[in-house]
Amino acid sequence: MSNEAFTQLVDAHYAPLYRFALSLARREADACDLVQQTFYIWATKGDALRERSKAKSWLFTTLYREFLRGRRRDARATSIEDLPPGEQDIAAEEVDRVAKLDAATVVAALQSVDENFRAPLTLFYLEDLSYLEISEALAVPIGTVMSRLSRGKAQLRAALAREESRSAQLTAGAAKSKVISFPGAQGGRQA
Repeated sequence: MSNEAFTQLVDAHYAPLYRFALSLARREADACDLVQQTFYIWATKGDALRERSKAKSWLFTTLYREFLRGRRRDARATSIEDLPPGEQDIAAEEVDRVAKLDAATVVAALQSVDENFRAPLTLFYLEDLSYLEISEALAVPIGTVMSRLSRGKAQLRAALAREESRSAQLTAGAAKSKVISFPGAQGGRQA
């Protein structure tokens, strides 16, 4: 594969692969590593793919398999969450806080969904893959994909409801803390 063709492949699929990797790994550094490993594998083995039209499915499948392989390997190692706060990755600054807030709520809710359901939800809603493409990427039957999507949607709805409720409680608490009572005030207008 020529350098130009490889660059075009990376340009076309980097962002969707990164979003999928981030939904799986939950950490920016781990997601970057997964995407980089996926493209490395493509560079070394991608020529074996007969139909170039299936490159997207191949990339998603490879990324998912690398994620699972890494989880099995890391199960024996110390988790990054176990490190002291100063040694963990620092999150990037928010560019557009309002947009990030809504996205952050959805991402937080999505992260609370069981992993078996999170991967199909991410591929379906964020990457616009069909049931068949998800089936191929995750190496499961289409019926399993449909079942996992259904159960995942239910878990996501419940998680979003919890997030919404929590947000409403925080907003109500903040509003109450801004009310200042004046000594001698009786709640009504005095003439």
